[in-house]
Amino acid sequence: MPYLHAQPYDLSATGFYFESMEAYRDQAKANRNAYGAPVEEYEIQFIDGDDLDCALADAWGINQANIGGYLKAAENWDENEKTVFIIAVGECGYSFDPKTVSSSDYDVDLYHLDSLKDLAEQFVEDGLFGDIPDTLAPYLDYDAIARDLACDYTETTIAGERLIYRAA
Repeated sequence: MPYLHAQPYDLSATGFYFESMEAYRDQAKANRNAYGAPVEEYEIQFIDGDDLDCALADAWGINQANIGGYLKAAENWDENEKTVFIIAVGECGYSFDPKTVSSSDYDVDLYHLDSLKDLAEQFVEDGLFGDIPDTLAPYLDYDAIARDLACDYTETTIAGERLIYRAA
């Protein structure tokens, strides 16, 4: 579970750490500045958690209006769902509604490979280029196939893992 911090924009107030919406609401409601007035606006900061949840927070653009959806996604989505969202929103610029978002809202083909050349080799092995006789296989130019795949596929690194994706 991610560990977040609510940093008040009011310089006379003190921020607080939280891990759930309930904890955020309780502490925000009780938080007062040095003059006894309630604190209304916070910058939400990702403090601790795994690298994938950090990347998710960045793609989500966490703020006090949308942290509820982020916390639900961080807790309930699996690694693949988080990665698809990060690619779709964080890298491809798709928009989302934090109240209704689902990772299935995005059409992203995802491959856990290090390079487009690896993807080319996988595609040949899987038969996407048809049956290739064993006598011709050593003559395939995987670098050329990888260059062609670069028209539709992109390499990226998310949370330290190399990935190849295609977003529709």
